[in-house]
Amino acid sequence: MPDLDDLLDIRTRRPAAIAAAASARRKPASLFGPHGRLMIIAADHPARGALRAGDDPLAMANRVDLLRRIRTALARPGVNGVLGTPDILEDLLLLGALDDKVVIGSMNRGGLAGTAFEIDDRFTAYDAQSITTAGFEGGKMLLRIDPDDAGTVSTLEACGSAVSALAARRRMAMVEPFIAHRVDGRVRNELTAEAMMRAMAVAAGLGTTSAYTWLKVPVVHDMERVMAATTLPALILGGEGEAAYGEWRKALDLPTVQGLVIGRSLLYPAGGSVSDAVDRAVSLL
Repeated sequence: MPDLDDLLDIRTRRPAAIAAAASARRKPASLFGPHGRLMIIAADHPARGALRAGDDPLAMANRVDLLRRIRTALARPGVNGVLGTPDILEDLLLLGALDDKVVIGSMNRGGLAGTAFEIDDRFTAYDAQSITTAGFEGGKMLLRIDPDDAGTVSTLEACGSAVSALAARRRMAMVEPFIAHRVDGRVRNELTAEAMMRAMAVAAGLGTTSAYTWLKVPVVHDMERVMAATTLPALILGGEGEAAYGEWRKALDLPTVQGLVIGRSLLYPAGGSVSDAVDRAVSLL
């Protein structure tokens, strides 16, 4: 198995090794881990220009360090998946870190953080065909709905098309919906129960079928009422600090919640090691 020092040589002189590694990857027998849930490490933030973790605005900018953290997380018992863009997933393929893991390709990263065009979230990474060709289990898309920004409608249309294309190939379509507003020049997600219920209702109706659609949602107030808004399977995202673990535990008790998709709070924990943070999250499942 190549190590980090070998990646540049492979990428420079043997780029076809990436497709070969994808073809050779051992596929997971099931979407679910030994705990009967999904435990996915999210690592698609950098491609949207979002490099902050905790108080460090450039924490995720060191790619070697990020890959080391992801590999540590993926090696922990109970972690059975990863979400990323092509650059990250291909590095992990070359490092042999994706065998038996559920792999979700991140699709729309064009709504760069802090830009004037953030809501017009173009599909700039994976599409349904490339996800299928790579043998991955699904694709993830971010859907921010800003009632005051006309760029929302193109994102809605693109997400609907992506849901249909993934479903036609029997691949999971993981949709992460928010109602969003621009405040002081920055896009802010509205994290109220009412906003999440509305966003989830829109996301669930995208595409020609919802048979392969999953929702990726944050913990907000009144989660029992929020999750009653859909019959689609859902995964809980994000959260920061000590309180996040309690929030995840409560959300996992709800019938539609099937696991966790956590990134920066586990890869860059405020205290302790990556292994400790990941093991604690797995213990909640």
